[in-house]
Amino acid sequence: MQKRNKPAPFYRRRSFWTFLWAVLSISILSVVLVVWKDSSPLIVGACVLGFFLLSVYLTRLIWRIFQLHKTDSGEDIQSFSTITYDFLHRCYLPVAICDRSDQIVWYNPAFSELFHTGRALYGQYLDRYCTATAEQILSAKDPEGLPVGILPSPSVKGIRSGQDEQEPPLDYMVKGYEITADGLDYCILIWNDRHDLSELKRKTEEADSVVGYIVIDNLDEISQHMQDQERIASANVDAILKSWITSMNGIIEECEHNRYLAVFPARNLPKLIEDRFSVLNDVREVRVGASGMPVTVSIGLSCLSENYLRTPSEKAQDAKAALDQALQRGGDQVAYHSEEGIQFFGGKTKATQKKTKIRSRVMANELENLIRNASNILIMGHRNTDHDSIGSCLGMYRFCVSCGQNDVRLVFNYEDQNARVCLSPLLILPQYEGVFIDEASAPDYNRTGTLLIICDVSNPSQFQVPELFSLVKNCVIIDHHRKTGNLPFQPLLNYIDPSASSASELISEMLEEKLPLGTLPEEEANLLLAGMLLDTDQFTRNTGVRTYSAALYLRKEGANPAEAKLLFQISLEDYQDEMKFGSNVIIYRDKIAIAECESSDSSGYVRIAAARAADRLLSVSGVIASFTLVCVGDTVFISGRSRSNVNVQQILESLNGGGHFDAAGAQTKGVPVSKVTEQLRAAIDAYLDEAKL
Repeated sequence: MQKRNKPAPFYRRRSFWTFLWAVLSISILSVVLVVWKDSSPLIVGACVLGFFLLSVYLTRLIWRIFQLHKTDSGEDIQSFSTITYDFLHRCYLPVAICDRSDQIVWYNPAFSELFHTGRALYGQYLDRYCTATAEQILSAKDPEGLPVGILPSPSVKGIRSGQDEQEPPLDYMVKGYEITADGLDYCILIWNDRHDLSELKRKTEEADSVVGYIVIDNLDEISQHMQDQERIASANVDAILKSWITSMNGIIEECEHNRYLAVFPARNLPKLIEDRFSVLNDVREVRVGASGMPVTVSIGLSCLSENYLRTPSEKAQDAKAALDQALQRGGDQVAYHSEEGIQFFGGKTKATQKKTKIRSRVMANELENLIRNASNILIMGHRNTDHDSIGSCLGMYRFCVSCGQNDVRLVFNYEDQNARVCLSPLLILPQYEGVFIDEASAPDYNRTGTLLIICDVSNPSQFQVPELFSLVKNCVIIDHHRKTGNLPFQPLLNYIDPSASSASELISEMLEEKLPLGTLPEEEANLLLAGMLLDTDQFTRNTGVRTYSAALYLRKEGANPAEAKLLFQISLEDYQDEMKFGSNVIIYRDKIAIAECESSDSSGYVRIAAARAADRLLSVSGVIASFTLVCVGDTVFISGRSRSNVNVQQILESLNGGGHFDAAGAQTKGVPVSKVTEQLRAAIDAYLDEAKL
């Protein structure tokens, strides 16, 4: 009920003071007439009139002074309170006032219409009608308030009737203000209806479109030997893709040979994500040749962002970037450029090695131009270096020298045992004087025009000197692992081929394109061959026509398999460490072998021993994948190997690892081996459950 204004006290009324002066004037006139009996009445009247006028003037002057200080008076405050109350009462926004116990003590008509309860809300508790308390609203970090939803009409005081039901949509933004009145704390809640805005956003998202690029991964290789089969397979895949996009009311067009541009409504995305893009499985059912090799596709998708709308051109760029990521990870997967980053789905088949060297020749030409225009070259591999990293860096050094670049430096950690064993024969040769530098001095060689070439790694967290990568913006990456980490900036040249056996293979192909025959030093050829021997497990895994072709080139350049194998010689202690993995093996889920080992050896060989142990465990009957864990200091290293139907790279990716489909690794720092084993088992469970193995 609206309160009436309390009248001002009598002593604050101007009429009172005027009446007072009038009475005082009559009293003075009476006194003068009594005392001055002989005085002239005219003079007495004039004196009294003058006194009265003077008193009226003084009254007005005092009143004006009083008006200047009136803002501090209770009367003005009450007038302002009346205006505020009237504003809140008439406001079209719902407004309610709660005490410290969330009990509603006042609300305006708009708040009553908001709930349609048909009864008074005085004395009711706020959390019976909405999804938040006053304290939660007051503590909201968003300056606009807290998103709040309205609950169904409660049946029991203090208990939400909809607790077991689905939470209502947060269609209101509520802003809270703390106030104090009569020594008590209250909270004013102002409700802003966002239902129309939410509905508009929902309709916008549903009406928005997804832009996608689709490429058939391996038909080019099939067409080289089975052109008739390739045409049939291409037609079958074309029919599957067009049926898939058409079922979502989208459009699809072939923009190049075996490459498609697709656009479909965004409302279909949740269902596609839920079934993990089953179209990949449909395409994989298309088989070619007597061996029944499956055909695979890679897809890059992009949609809108929550913060701002994407133009079709921007979506197309993001979709192309996502497709590149999918191809660099081996293909047969979907890369969705979402608000959280790039999400990946699929990747269940091994990358098919390409039989042509066209891309290698193109990359060699582009790299040669970059090298000739650079002021100096820095080359590095990954931390905890191995034979492939060392061999590929040495091969890239020779490539740079052949391009006429004489200022070339290779960055290595001399404390690493593998680096010492492989590089010791080279350090005494005069042609390598000043070529090798350590990690600490590497940033000193950075200057204008410096080109950084990174071999055998694409994840920034695994670079030999991550700080160097952040300093040198002109960068080239050559790697054969499936891409896992995102780079802060785009390299000048990004040559990532997961179908290759090793980085040494990729660089050997580039050397064959540019170097005259017989100009590759024997020591470098042996190291390149050793890198290929390591990553292919003596040419028994992940090999193809190009692998043997690269090995043949190295053999022509003087590489000796026997001398290359000598680089893997180990001490008796290292051999005994390698045997420890065989004494602590468990078979997890009847098909996964897991072996643990703790080592006091800080050298790099124990990691190679773990990889060899993982290879040997695959020879156990019934084992389809194996993992070995070794703790060196405070770091746990994991090596994973598998047969053709288990993607160990995808399993170890959840532990910040990476690698190949059938050979991958990871490392975790500051976590006990037992804890890492639990994380590995959880990753294995998630993968096997999804793959239904």
